[in-house]
Amino acid sequence: MIPELTATLIPEPLTKSARLWMPKRVIFTADALNEPFGQAMYERISALDLPIEIAKNNRITGLRGADERETYRNAKNTLAIVNAPPGAFKLQPIPPSADWQMNLAEGCPAHCQYCYLAGSLSGPPVVRAYANLPKMLAHTATYEGTYPPNRTWQGSTTGVNSTHRPTTFEVSCYTDVLGIEHLTGSMAECIRYYGTREMAELRFVTKYDQIDSLLNLPHNGHTRARVSLNADAIARRLEGGTASVEARLQGIRKLSMPQELGGGGYPIGLVIAPIMPIPGWRDHYTALLDRMAEVLDFAQGGEAVDMNVEFISHRFTPGSKDILLQWYPNTSLDMDEATRSQKRNKFGGTKYVYRPEEMKEMKAFFYAEWTKRFPKAPILYWT
Repeated sequence: MIPELTATLIPEPLTKSARLWMPKRVIFTADALNEPFGQAMYERISALDLPIEIAKNNRITGLRGADERETYRNAKNTLAIVNAPPGAFKLQPIPPSADWQMNLAEGCPAHCQYCYLAGSLSGPPVVRAYANLPKMLAHTATYEGTYPPNRTWQGSTTGVNSTHRPTTFEVSCYTDVLGIEHLTGSMAECIRYYGTREMAELRFVTKYDQIDSLLNLPHNGHTRARVSLNADAIARRLEGGTASVEARLQGIRKLSMPQELGGGGYPIGLVIAPIMPIPGWRDHYTALLDRMAEVLDFAQGGEAVDMNVEFISHRFTPGSKDILLQWYPNTSLDMDEATRSQKRNKFGGTKYVYRPEEMKEMKAFFYAEWTKRFPKAPILYWT
């Protein structure tokens, strides 16, 4: 059994918007400035009066510090506008989130102490936004109508589950797209593009609440806006630099509301992650689910809001643990391998997940509690 406390103190909801990330250093490569979208980002960032450097040789230097912690600080305060390399045009399957992964940037301005980018990206965690994004978007048309092998998917905004459904593209695997949107405009560019595609749909997820610039975009129902949520006690302790859970909920509510009522009219998704069996976890997550039900208790044209959910439990690899402990040496995040089960991927790598009996208990809880509150909102997966 997973340990619980007999009495649990649930924090009162806190509405706190995320501070806009203003990097201390912005670097444009020469190649990026040759792109019209790169020029648009230059004008956007110049208007914010941020210091801009032009790299002479398309390389980003000056990030390394005396130790890993200083390198982390340097990188986290740097935005680099570069061109995506040729390999970025060869899209990779990204189940169960979507069919294909298309990154508009790599690196994230937030400070989540369980960060899944640790060990996933090479080099210091600088944010790199892509100036050749319009070319990348146009290239995704060659993937429309194609699906990864052995793929079962129920996450299309149309609800169709067959090879004749729209192809789905995920753009937020390696960054928080709203955390950098005020600097790049990249998310709006993606939404406008997929709004014109009949057989393609876009998916993004965020921990930020600056959503007003997305409300009036012509998405035509082809973008599913998703928000990452967690128990308030976890979010406050481990998700630095992000909006509070309550602010995220208010943001996703506004994105979902009909445009005639001042909203965005988007299909939405909720990502509860990373789920952790902290003491009193049932009480903490019940409070989260109850608040979600209160905030999202409205209809669109008499129909329940178009919504689904993804459940993701916490996991880590030996490599990511080493990096995270260098970035956050005083973290209270539980990464004790002795309390976990090992899971191997098809490439032979190891990650540590919760033990089968814990996973079974948590999954049963979330499925039952979600279905009770949101019977018309499908669960896409548990992992």
